[in-house]
Amino acid sequence: MSHIVTIKTEIRDRAAVLAAAVRLKLPVPVEGKHKLWMDGRTRTIEGMSVELTEWSEPAICNLRTGEVHYDNDNGGELNKFKQAYAVEKAKIEARKAGHLVTETALPDGKIKLTLSVMGGAA
Repeated sequence: MSHIVTIKTEIRDRAAVLAAAVRLKLPVPVEGKHKLWMDGRTRTIEGMSVELTEWSEPAICNLRTGEVHYDNDNGGELNKFKQAYAVEKAKIEARKAGHLVTETALPDGKIKLTLSVMGGAA
């Protein structure tokens, strides 16, 4: 039986951020305080700084709140990062629960994850 799931992504897991960066061949995210231009001025934001290749400003992931602070690029590269994060987080949680995960790239750019419940005789 298959089920369709829609996920609203909050970025809260350090390991999944790192895995998403590796998946997208991005520099290793850096934790700390980072300067970001927001609301007409430079602000200091705490979190993991993700250097997206087509941006001059990093995306800052606040793992405590789940928020991502970024300079708008119309969502293109940030959406790819959020998709990669969601896939990696789902795989981490599925494996923790003992499930086998199979990933399939779809022609439209979406990613299909199939989770198989590992069972055995009681």
